[in-house]
Amino acid sequence: MVIGVGALGNEVLKNLALFGVGSIVLVDFDTIEQSNLTRSILFRREDADKGYYKVEVAARRIREINPDIQILPVCGDLLTDTGLGFYRRMDVVIGCLDNLQARLALNRQCHRAGKTWIDGGIGELEGQVSVYQPGKNCYECNLTDEEKCDLNRAMPCAGMVTLNAAAGQTPTTSVSASIIGAIQVQEAMKHINRDVYATTGKTDKAQTMTNSAFTTLVGKLFFYEGMHPSAGIYDFATFDKDCTAHEYWNPVVEMPKLSADTTISEAFALLKQALSVDTVEINLRNDKFVDRIVSRESNQRFFPMLPASKIPLYIKANEELFYLNATEGFYQHDFENIDESFPYQQFTLRNIGIPYLDIIQVSTPHGLFYAEFSQDIYNFINYFYLCHPKNENTQI
Repeated sequence: MVIGVGALGNEVLKNLALFGVGSIVLVDFDTIEQSNLTRSILFRREDADKGYYKVEVAARRIREINPDIQILPVCGDLLTDTGLGFYRRMDVVIGCLDNLQARLALNRQCHRAGKTWIDGGIGELEGQVSVYQPGKNCYECNLTDEEKCDLNRAMPCAGMVTLNAAAGQTPTTSVSASIIGAIQVQEAMKHINRDVYATTGKTDKAQTMTNSAFTTLVGKLFFYEGMHPSAGIYDFATFDKDCTAHEYWNPVVEMPKLSADTTISEAFALLKQALSVDTVEINLRNDKFVDRIVSRESNQRFFPMLPASKIPLYIKANEELFYLNATEGFYQHDFENIDESFPYQQFTLRNIGIPYLDIIQVSTPHGLFYAEFSQDIYNFINYFYLCHPKNENTQI
């Protein structure tokens, strides 16, 4: 899985395609802009003119480089639009992100799924790579006090472009992206190669030789600085046993009849049957559901019926609500957990903010369970069939 399709993501995808990696899930929610073109090898001027989504164009161009690749573009957020079942099925996850909040979210998802992820970051003439493996090191545990303060004022690439352009600077260079992207893919191939030898029945001698042939960046930080050319590797292995990010959602109960398109009432019935319990409560761990907004002074009411992650856009699109938010502020009524008293039983799980192929945390009288929307996987297998009709044995 590659998350983020900016300058760094372009380089990572190019290298994966050249290596001949078989299947890639690609995640990004942004569209292509003119400013992307000087450092993104997969994008063209007409893509920016037409405002195409990055994942769609990148998937098409990667297939041109390597027609045998099976690639699934997910146009959305890594947390609220990409189910944990995707992460669970990956060999490795590569993060090409531009802010701390996104990295924190990815770190938590990978811990829940028990997956190694490779973080890369670039800026002007420098960059860095770290590899995070559950049980050994953690992105959140490594945050400095200054970085924790930055969480409240993180700025995406568009903001960086504006600031750096005003200062006569370029926020990233194609050289930095190329170097850091190459290191990320090199680390990914080490991880995949290690797993191949662990599962193909190679002899102990062959496996020992392979494992001793390379060193990974797990618990390390690779740093490159191009102004006065130098590179170094530093210890970077903080793992606080009390960190709240270290959730491993296991075991997972696969639910072949459960989909994000299932209604709430049907989902409760399926969960009670599968878990052999009389009552269940679905915990909305990633995204609350907001059914109404009330202005603080005039008591005006609005009924968005949306996940909390969609509320900022809802406010921006509603002129009256946007004005009230600026002048009065408002209260919002939301649900963090839902049970059979939830008043919108006819809604689907997708309606309340749960993405396809997700894994949900379910509270029961017998404890917590983790249920996967396994029916959704057939939709994505069908997608792969449409893109690659010759590959009849396609699997995620």
